[in-house]
Formats: sequence, structure tokens, C-alpha cells
Amino acid sequence: MNDDPLVSTLSVTAAPCLAVLGTGSDVGKSVLVAGLCRFFANRGIRVAPFKAQNMSNNSGVTPEGLEMGRAQIVQAEAARIAPHVDMNPVLLKPTSEVGAQVVVLGEARKNATAQGYHAMKDGLFQTAAQALDRLRGQFDLIILEGAGSCAEVNLMASDIVNFRMAAYADAPVILVGDIHRGGIFAQLVGTLACIGEAEQRRVAGCIVNRFRGDVALFSDGIRWIETRTGKPVFGVVPWFSHFAIEAEDSVVIEQPRTTGPSPNGRKCIAVIRLPHISNFTDFDPLRNLPEIEVHYLEKCVDLTGYQAVILPGSKNTRSDLAWLQQTGWAKRVIDYALSGGPVMGICGGYQMLGKRVSDPEGLEGRPGDSEGLGLLPVQTVLEAPKTTTRTEFAWDGAKGFGYEIHMGRTDIAAGQPPFLSVYSRNGIPCRDTDGCLASSGRIMGTYMHGFFDLPDVTAKWLAWIGLPELAANAIHGPAGRDRAYDLLAEHLTAHLDMEAVCRLVRRP
Repeated sequence: MNDDPLVSTLSVTAAPCLAVLGTGSDVGKSVLVAGLCRFFANRGIRVAPFKAQNMSNNSGVTPEGLEMGRAQIVQAEAARIAPHVDMNPVLLKPTSEVGAQVVVLGEARKNATAQGYHAMKDGLFQTAAQALDRLRGQFDLIILEGAGSCAEVNLMASDIVNFRMAAYADAPVILVGDIHRGGIFAQLVGTLACIGEAEQRRVAGCIVNRFRGDVALFSDGIRWIETRTGKPVFGVVPWFSHFAIEAEDSVVIEQPRTTGPSPNGRKCIAVIRLPHISNFTDFDPLRNLPEIEVHYLEKCVDLTGYQAVILPGSKNTRSDLAWLQQTGWAKRVIDYALSGGPVMGICGGYQMLGKRVSDPEGLEGRPGDSEGLGLLPVQTVLEAPKTTTRTEFAWDGAKGFGYEIHMGRTDIAAGQPPFLSVYSRNGIPCRDTDGCLASSGRIMGTYMHGFFDLPDVTAKWLAWIGLPELAANAIHGPAGRDRAYDLLAEHLTAHLDMEAVCRLVRRP
């Protein structure tokens, strides 16, 4: 029995909601929601995350084999519950500057332009509201996350994720600003000035996120914000570096390196930063190894000196393949492979390593064929429906657990052995295979996202690239993430007025 006084005040019919909205994109909303989920879960409260509409190519798969935003999967992990598409009922996966694939309740519905999506919004709001209602009937507390800036005045009338959803849920709002990017006073005051009186009343207080330095020196700033806005500041969250949380948006891919391997003697892995890169968090387990640097590279550099090169997933394989060829990256990668360097492709990157990628139905754009890099004896045909599975696999005895999200089928040349053994998809036992390992043994491709999540597979891959002396940390992948959620909750507890936050969701 849970004796926490907060639990006794929560509704037994429709769970209360708390909304975390931001002054802009990448101010730390997703991470704060994850931290709040773990904080409340540690108090024995059945808490769930919710984001009505997410825009990201970083997605994952639920136990039911449905697709949702990776950030909400992380938040569900933090809440110690299984992810469900009701937590992210609408997912937009950009395929171009003006178009995106629309995923509704875990299934790809259509590709839409920005104007086409705008016409769908009323119906999608109803879908999202119904998903939230279902969650409120199953959990004690729901933490809503906003999207981008909650004060985009030209979009607020058709907004389905920020104040409109907070109002539907009757949720108090915590407004988050990022002091690291500068202009924190303008962020908070300006946001409140841009929204209407009803929305201003809904804002219960603010959080100043990502502070560097001595927090005590910002006390005058807190008083100024509270005096100017009439809203309490629930706390100032310092920058953290003693643990890592998967991010929905990441500076490491938005500001890629422009030089080659570091001269500090550390081993470096190159990940080609494709224009439509997806699931960049696949490489977080490698980034968290102290002996390894993972470099996201956009502009062509000499690959000599890198221990391995990885082509990541892509939301538009043929477009990114053309980019590789136009920028000179294709020749760089091929030369690196021919010199004996280990090359790996994951999902779209796997498709690009083959001989040809065909899109006869125009699923990613104009129908046609594209010549691949020719480093693996495989050919790919893009076709519906989309494959979305949680998959158990093995690589020569090293067991792994990942997920597949891809359109199409990749066929291996006759006589060529596959790379991985697959023994379960979406909880259903099977005897299948995945991927391809070149006859040289130095080039591999797989559809498996989350490939590096388990330490045995990571250790085997490190040996494959010539680093057998390195071992994956015991706290690695899911175990490492779980420990990080506890550290995040401790971090928030130390720097936020969590009692004031709890009062926001208590019922009279």
C-alpha cells in the first residue's frame, strides 16, 4: 500500500495532468518530462508521458509492433511502464523540407505537405484527445510535453499539442526556458507576452534550464523574473555531465564536426551525418564509452585514422544516397572500405551499401532506381507496408535486442550468408535472418536499430573493428539508461521545488 499523501489526492476517475511547455525547440522539455516521470514513479505513482504530436525521425517500436516517438519511449522507460502509442498518437517524420510521413496511433497513414497536414489537424486533435482520455483512465498522473515554442502566434489557432491540449486536459503549465542559449529573460517574458490572458493564467510557473556556473549568482535573476511575470520560478536546473539521457534533438548532429580524428589518442568512430538521418540515438551506447569518441561528420573529411565508419538510418534513402554521391562522401567511404576499414550500415545506411535501391511506387519521392555504393551484395526494393518490430537477434552467439522500422525488402545475392540470426519479432518466436556481412568480413549491414544496446553485442563489434581490449560497460544500454533516469530524478529533486510541483497536481 502506498502511503504517500499525494497519491490519496489524485483522482480515481480521470487522472490529473501537468503540462511542460517550452519557450522554443530543444530547451530540454523531453528530458525534464523524463525526470518528472521517474520522480513520480519513485513515489509509487502510476505516471505516464503524453505528447499529442511529435515531429522527429527518431522513433521506436512498442511491444505491439507500432511506431512512436523515441522521446516518449524514453519517458515511458523513466516511468517504468511499457510504451504505448496513446503516449504519442501523432508522429510526423520529415521526408523533405516541406513534407512528412504522418504516423497516427503507430501506423503510417500518408505522406503530406505542410498544407496538407494543416487540413488534417482538427481530426488529429480529436484522435489525440481520445488517446489522452484513455491514458487518464489507466494512470494516476499524466505529464504532457509541448512541442517547439508554445507562443507561435501564427500557429496557435490550429495548435494540437501546446496550450490547446493543456486546456483540454485542464493542466497547469510549467514554462521552460534554456539559459544556455542566452536571452532567458526575453524567452520567458516574451513568451508570456505573446500568449492570451487565458493561456497566461494557465502558466503556473517557470523553470530555468541548463544553467552553467554558480546558481547562487542567479538569485537576482530569479527575483526579476518573478516580479516581472508574477509567476514563481520553480528552480534553476544546472547543466549535468555525470549521466546522459537520450535526447529528441541533439547538438551533436545539428553541429557536426568539420575535422577528422582527434589528436588526443582516443579511438574515434565516424557517423556520416545524412540530411535525413534517423535514430541517431542508436549510437549513444558508443558515445557513453569513455575510451571512444563518436564524430558526426557532414562535410567531407579524410577518414584515415577512424576505427570504423557508420552509415546511419535515413528517412529518405535515395535522396541521402544522391547526397553521398554529390558531396564526395560516396568515394570517401568506398576508398576507406577498399583500404580495409570496417564499414557498417544500419537500416537506410544498410540499403545504401548495396548495389541498388529501387522505389517503383514513389514512397519516398519520385519513382525510380538509384545506384548504391556497391559494398554489399544486396539490392533493395522500397515497398509498403512499413515493417515495425521489436526484435531479438544473435550475432555468432552474442545476443541482442533491437527494433526494425523500414519500408521495403532487401535481398541478398545467392550464396551470400546473412549477418544476424533472428529468433523473435514482437514477442513471436521465429527462425529468420537479417543483414549481410561481406565476404571480406569488413563490411556489414543490418536493419537493427538499438544494435549496440546490449554489452555482449557491443563488445563483439568493438573486437570486429580492431578494439578487442575495450569492453562495454556493465552499466550499458537499458541498464545504463535506467540508472541515468534515477540520477536525473535526483538532479531535479536537488534543484527544483518539487513540493511546489506536486501541489500543482493535488486535488482538493
